[in-house]
Amino acid sequence: MKYVSMAVLSALMMLASTTALTSDSMVVQINRLSMDVAATIATATVADCRERGIPIGVTVVDRSGITQVQMRDTTAPPITLNISQKKAFTAIMFNAKGSELAERASSPLATLGEGLAFMPGSVTIEAGGKIYGAIGVSGAPDGMVDEECAQAGLDAVLMDLEML
Repeated sequence: MKYVSMAVLSALMMLASTTALTSDSMVVQINRLSMDVAATIATATVADCRERGIPIGVTVVDRSGITQVQMRDTTAPPITLNISQKKAFTAIMFNAKGSELAERASSPLATLGEGLAFMPGSVTIEAGGKIYGAIGVSGAPDGMVDEECAQAGLDAVLMDLEML
């Protein structure tokens, strides 16, 4: 009888551990950029636009759309900060570059007043199959140039992120 109870107990424990391994986790792990990496992205973005003679504002947001780093080049207009934040926020909320979202500017989404900016000038931060956030840029005469600067900022860390 004692051996039967032990066998049943062992079987139940194995079944419980197997169930625990196959069930969905109760915790979600979220990958986040460190502050230093977000600052490196922002600095590289500003540097790329500065080389083009364009003073900009840049915002790096996490995957929830919360600002991690925001910078404004010395002579960039103050409004570039607000616009860059909206561009980054919109990119991460829709998981797309700003240039891919421009057509939505005339959709009902644009009237929601949720801090959205459907225009070129942002890229998502994706690497190694993970989404980390987005970069928004404002200040260039053309949003596509803003987007090129954002891409340069991402490129400054992309290879390292891909290795994670």
